[in-house]
Amino acid sequence: MKKIVFVGFFVFLFCNHLFAQKKWNSFLQNDFYKIGIEHKKDISFYKTINYFLEKNWDSTIVTSSKIFSKNNPAIKDYIHYCRAFSFLSKQLLMKSKKEFLMISPNFKFESKVQMNLGEIALGENKYSTALGYYQSILNDKDFSKNDIKKSALLLNIGLCYFHLNQISVAENFYFKSLAIQQKQKDTSFLISSYINIANLYYEQYKDKEAIYYFKKAYESAANVTDPQLKQMTAFNMAVVEENRGEIVKAMHYRKEFENWNDSLHNQNKVWEIAELEKRFAIQQKQKKINLLSIENRAKNAERNGFFFASLLLLGTLFSGIYFYRLKIHKNKIIENQRNELDQLNATKDKLLSIVSHDLRSSVNALKNSNQKILRNFESNNYDEMGSLLLRNANITNSSYNLLDNILHWAQQQNEQLYFQQEDIHLSKIVDQVIFNYKYILLEKEVTFSNKIPIETLVFCDIDSLKIVFRNLIDNAIKFSKIGGQISMYLLNNQIDDFVCFAIEDTGCGMPQEVLDKLRLNHHLLTQKNNKEIIGTGLGFQLCKSMLKKNNGEITLIESKLNIGTKIIINLPKQKKNE
Repeated sequence: MKKIVFVGFFVFLFCNHLFAQKKWNSFLQNDFYKIGIEHKKDISFYKTINYFLEKNWDSTIVTSSKIFSKNNPAIKDYIHYCRAFSFLSKQLLMKSKKEFLMISPNFKFESKVQMNLGEIALGENKYSTALGYYQSILNDKDFSKNDIKKSALLLNIGLCYFHLNQISVAENFYFKSLAIQQKQKDTSFLISSYINIANLYYEQYKDKEAIYYFKKAYESAANVTDPQLKQMTAFNMAVVEENRGEIVKAMHYRKEFENWNDSLHNQNKVWEIAELEKRFAIQQKQKKINLLSIENRAKNAERNGFFFASLLLLGTLFSGIYFYRLKIHKNKIIENQRNELDQLNATKDKLLSIVSHDLRSSVNALKNSNQKILRNFESNNYDEMGSLLLRNANITNSSYNLLDNILHWAQQQNEQLYFQQEDIHLSKIVDQVIFNYKYILLEKEVTFSNKIPIETLVFCDIDSLKIVFRNLIDNAIKFSKIGGQISMYLLNNQIDDFVCFAIEDTGCGMPQEVLDKLRLNHHLLTQKNNKEIIGTGLGFQLCKSMLKKNNGEITLIESKLNIGTKIIINLPKQKKNE
């Protein structure tokens, strides 16, 4: 049996998250709450503690930067800890490490500081450094007072030795951790230990022992409610069965993995959309209050004007002219605002109508496909079930991309998107995005070619750039024919300070009227062609907006019916060190 490459990588990411110990323990929570009450007069510090305990990381970072009493020894370490933990939760490792290192060694939660620094070192693949932090915690006899589990600490130490290729030492720590977890009957930690032990045996080509622990992890996951654990164990079993040649079983586990993945994403999206709706309602109420306040001030000014006008006839004349012009100006502003509001409402109604139709069509198609799967399952027609499952995956992926675009569009309207530009490898980002489409490409027999040189660097925000590539590549695949080709490459005529590249496909193309509408800002499409939805145009408008925020743009769109589409994009080059 071949070694399972993807299993080890997935396990490492999960363990790094699991053992970060981001769940509040009562001792830390009570201590932070107490210190916040004691220094309640320092408003910024009090708000920082509250936002931190509410896990509102962005607000914690903003309010903590306004504190001018950092020299106060009583709260200095708490401020650095709040900032460091917030940066760590947002995966900003360098900033997090800088704040953690500013905490004094006498801090009450020094062991947790060391634990978090060890997690950062793991994230940076500095395993010897991480091992040093964990060993210092292990040498501290009182580390358990900070609610650090010894089993988790031993497992992390074993993980470090594993990546340092000290397999026997890693195995020793893994089983020490496992023994503690079995006594404590901690199912979540047991699952992660089983998977790490299985991965260790795979490194030694001990397939029989490895598969035994992967199965134990999968069986144990049935007794927990954490969807991430269920998702991870199903993924591992899918890869195991693929390597064993059990394609039907592998497809069963992979379908289970996709279901848990969709469930986790849908849960997060529901909460995020609900939070956006709540904030929007509050903003609308605040606008009404501000409008009433402005109207009251205008009425008071008008009464005062008439009072002084009664004393001075000349003043009355000038005052009358003044208020008349002021009224006209206000009426124009109100009229413009009313027109803008009507236009926004019309756009919202149109968007809701289009999205509702798209989702209804996708759900109906998914419903019919599931009925066919049940019939094929009863008749043991597994070949047909495989194609139907792939079709379901395509439908689900398309619906998820639509919901993801709506969420990012809403976050952009409310300026809630986190944005940080940095130097990134363009080719690697393309590879990361296209990885999620490999099964769809195989199903449609579409060839994707990434010809962008690996050394090409651009200065962009990585998350917004992935949104752009997901939408463009998704559209290229959606409208490609069977056996089509999609390619991304650099242009010969490069512009100073910009990287010019193109994404080109051999799909069905677009008519001129659709191209003209796509070039307009905030224009949505509703046309259909041969029962294939052309789309809402929301994803393309989102792409233009994200590129503009990164100081880039779509410079050219070429498309011909039944020949293909070519889109040229400019992005700023990497920042040179001065």
